[in-house]
Amino acid sequence: MIKSKILKKFKNIEHGFFNSKGGVSKGIYKSLNCGPGSKDKKYFINKNLKIVLKKLNSSQKKLILLNQIHSNKIYYVKEKRKKKLIGDGIITENRSLAIGILTADCCPILFFDPVKNIIGAAHAGWRGAYKKIGKKMILKLLNKGTKLNDIHVVIGPTILQKNYEVKKDFKLRFLKQDLSNRIFFKIKQKKLYFDLSGYISTQMKNIGVKNIEIIKKDTFEPKNNFFSARRSLKNNFDDYGRNISIIMIK
Repeated sequence: MIKSKILKKFKNIEHGFFNSKGGVSKGIYKSLNCGPGSKDKKYFINKNLKIVLKKLNSSQKKLILLNQIHSNKIYYVKEKRKKKLIGDGIITENRSLAIGILTADCCPILFFDPVKNIIGAAHAGWRGAYKKIGKKMILKLLNKGTKLNDIHVVIGPTILQKNYEVKKDFKLRFLKQDLSNRIFFKIKQKKLYFDLSGYISTQMKNIGVKNIEIIKKDTFEPKNNFFSARRSLKNNFDDYGRNISIIMIK
């Protein structure tokens, strides 16, 4: 489990970015697969989720996960609902809830305002990032009464630029959105690479967020022990496990 430098100083919240270690799943899901959307056995997934909450000393919390669809749809949640919410961002002030994001190369983003005591979590692959989910999370928090200077944002482990190879039409899409997006692309040995976490953080910096941390752990690198959709595809696996990132108010 990885802790954020800027979040761990706050004693009234708990959080963690988990990799694939410490669970009970087998095979390609070994071992801490927390993704209900995977083909792993539900028994193992549920047990892994309990392990995660126990590691955060929060087994009494009600965990909320989204049915993630690479969107910019965000929910403000007062209590856990019976039906799973479809979207990619969630905000709450409820102490009885833990909110989580599942990833396997995409960016997990955690948000905290220690003044308003409000938390958020978002899932941002390139589609969600392109739809500016990070910026929209900030705007949603501002709508709930937070101030820009009070918002702390952490972009968790994701696929880093050196391993995020993309095609030329991918770059053209981003340049069509804004020519300044060219700074997030790099050519190396005639191949094109994209800086996802840099693109997301810049969106939020541009609207005035100052407290932003990027955890530079590459999910694609096997040595870091994260589930990776791209690495699984490279290995010809038909599925992959999901990493979980969680934040909660104590």
